[in-house]
Order: sequence, then structure tokens, then C-alpha cells
Amino acid sequence: MNNKLIESYHTKGYSLLPLKSNSKLPVKKWKQYQYKRADLEDILDWYIVYDNPNIGLITGVISNLIVFDVDSPSCLQGLREILPEIEKTTKAKTKKGYHFYFNSSNDFNSTNNFLNTGVEFKSNGRYVVAPPSIVEGHQYSFEVPLTEIQPLPNLLIKQLERERKILPGVYKKGLILPKHHVKGVACINQIIDRDLPVGERNNALFILYNLLLQNKNTRDHSKKIVILKNNSLSKPLTNREVENIFKRGYNLKCSTIRGRLPFIECDRCKKFRKGLDKMVGSVLIKNIRELPKLTNTERGILCLLDVYFSGESITVNEIATYANMDYRIVKKAIEGLQDRGFKINLKNA
Repeated sequence: MNNKLIESYHTKGYSLLPLKSNSKLPVKKWKQYQYKRADLEDILDWYIVYDNPNIGLITGVISNLIVFDVDSPSCLQGLREILPEIEKTTKAKTKKGYHFYFNSSNDFNSTNNFLNTGVEFKSNGRYVVAPPSIVEGHQYSFEVPLTEIQPLPNLLIKQLERERKILPGVYKKGLILPKHHVKGVACINQIIDRDLPVGERNNALFILYNLLLQNKNTRDHSKKIVILKNNSLSKPLTNREVENIFKRGYNLKCSTIRGRLPFIECDRCKKFRKGLDKMVGSVLIKNIRELPKLTNTERGILCLLDVYFSGESITVNEIATYANMDYRIVKKAIEGLQDRGFKINLKNA
């Protein structure tokens, strides 16, 4: 036991908890230490009662302590770009990486993916294994001492204050997100303004991400918006589920979006109305005298192409699937329309 180090933790006002020897796990329930610090006498007794335990520091308001837990070089580089102050503050060597300590009395929520860097942000409800603990043969030690601990920078505090209003599991209508390009695409805001239920979350967030990309938002900015939106849901996706959304990008058609998200109201979208006006003007109205000459099937498919698909390039099979009609009947009707001079925007299957 390093009495001097343990006493320095207590003097700085940190809340300590005993961990099992050669382990990161607490020896007992530790919720009480999130609200009330153990006395120094009790802490010293742990080393007798629990047979030389490891020691943990509880992060958050109770200790006025924030710790960034970095496990990989790539995550370290990402954190360094956002928070260059890590080069000056207290640093402890862990088995896989580093712990960076900062003073902060702010009431922040912890996260496993700080600002999309992959770094664990330890605040309320978390703890860190502290020097001189030993786990699997590695002894935790300070490479930059506690005397050098820095305050959390004000600019970062302001950013976290804005984002902590978006709490996982607490849905807020009218979610305020960073500025992003939408270009009158109403379905983006319809997704953002909705508390997405289980069974709808994956599709909606996947579509949101791709719509943001299609509207010239950068990949990183689009990811940030999707993560913040997910965090606002009553039942958010896990971090792994959200990461799966970002694996591929697609150029989604309006019909695909409407098919996957029935709550989308396209009549609120400038893009849809513009396409609809163009199609109605060029097909239905310009050929209105021909409509009585068409079969019911031909008229139905023509309206479907104009109103639902809005001039999109589609296949006969896609039309048949959506209309729940036999492929051969749809193909024959389209050939009939083409024979009458109607321009149908088809693509090869």
C-alpha cells in the first residue's frame, strides 16, 4: 500500500472505493461512494479487511474529476485534436493506453464514445482503476503527476453543456442539432422531430444518415447528427448498432424512403412537390385527352409513376411489387403506354 498516494487522493477530495486484488471489479456495492466519500480511516482499513485491494477513483461531481480513458493510438489522436490539453494534464498509464485526468465540477453524463472519438468519457456513475493498483501484471502509474492536473477547458465545457441537454432515454421534441444542409428535404426534419420506436429506429436513422450525405453534409458531421438524434430517443440504439448504420452509404430514392417509413409525408417536401409539378405538367395534363383511351391498368400505373415514384428511374419489377400486381400485366400495360407515346423512365432490372 502506498499511504502517501492514498492520502493525496483523499486530500484532493476524490471519492475512493476498494477493488478486488488483481482486478478492476469492486469488492462490494459502491453506489454509496457516488454520494458520500469514505473517511481516510475507513480507506486504510480496506487494506486489512480486503487483503491488499486495488483502489478506484469515482469520477463525476462527487470528486470534481473527469477522466478520459484511451485504449488505442487512433483514439488518442482523435482526442488530441479535440483536446490538446491532454499533453499537459495528469496522465496515468493503463495496460492498453492512458487515463487523462481533469478537474471539473460540472454535472456531465458519461459516454463510451466521446464526441465520436471512441474514447470513454468517465464522469457521473463511473470510476477508474487508479495507481498503484495492479491488474494482470500491469501496475497503474502516473506518467504526469496529480500536481499537474488541469481544469477542463471552458470551450469544451460549453460544447458539453449544449449536448448534455440531449440525454439518452429522454426524448425531447424539437431537438436542437448542429446546423446541417437540408435543401427543403422535409423528410429529414420529420425523422428528427419524431421519437422513433423500436422496429423503426434502424431504418429511420439509416435513412437520416444517407439523406444528410446526399444533401452535402460531411460524413463526420452526418454521423454526429445521427448519434445525437439516437441519444434523444426514449429507447436509443446501442453504440454498436449505431456504428453499423455508418458502414455504407446509399443514394436513396423517395419511393424507397416512403416504403420504409410510412410516417413520412411527402406533400411537405419541396423536392417532392417540384418533381410532382414537373411530372403532372409533362405527362398527365399534357396527355389528358388520351386518358379516356387508356385501360384501367394503364391509368393506374401512369398515376403511380407520376405521383408515387415522381419521375424516378425504376424497373418493371419494382412497379409490380409496389402495386401488388402480376409482372406480366404491368409489363404489358407499360408497353401499351409506350406505344401511345408516353415516355416511361425505366431502368434495366
